[in-house]
Amino acid sequence: MNDLFVNIPTEISLGQSKAILYHDFLKPPQSDLALQELIKNTPWKQDEINFMGKITPVPRLAAWYSKELKNYFYSGIEIFANPYTDLIAKLNTMAEVITGYEFNSVLVNLYRNGTDSVSWHADDEPALGETINIASLTLGVARDFQLKRKDGAGKMVAMKLTHGSLLSMQHPTQQNWLHQIPKRKNIKRQRVNLTFRKLL
Repeated sequence: MNDLFVNIPTEISLGQSKAILYHDFLKPPQSDLALQELIKNTPWKQDEINFMGKITPVPRLAAWYSKELKNYFYSGIEIFANPYTDLIAKLNTMAEVITGYEFNSVLVNLYRNGTDSVSWHADDEPALGETINIASLTLGVARDFQLKRKDGAGKMVAMKLTHGSLLSMQHPTQQNWLHQIPKRKNIKRQRVNLTFRKLL
């Protein structure tokens, strides 16, 4: 998997924070192959979340991979670690090279269609430490990605994350901003998202 990305980044200003979108991180043939392999071979699981005593299925499927086989906790859910596959290890290395950050874990989400989503949140769990850098790889159908400040100031920032693109969200984005993938009922195709991070 050499020479798979073209470095044509777009910088997204978020005040003191910054995000960089690499539109062509993976070339289309490699994006297609990675998507097919992940959909077929990932041990997908639909977790449930307890919100004010009500148990609700999470509106997407997920799997957690960790180099050190560390489990992950978010929103009251513990997800158990899978070892890196060859594909995920290669994508992890590529994300490290292009962003300059070190990653040892990845949350993989499957959005089966436009009714699957993720609501406003930040990737700021204590296990990620105080300096949090995230790299988010999109495979499959393009989805809207939105950010808004935690303090409610300013305007929402929106962009389209396309097949083979990588979004790098640099520190202190997770401390200051929330992000989401909203529902889009007209979307019928699948999207796989890999969010690389460094777990302490």
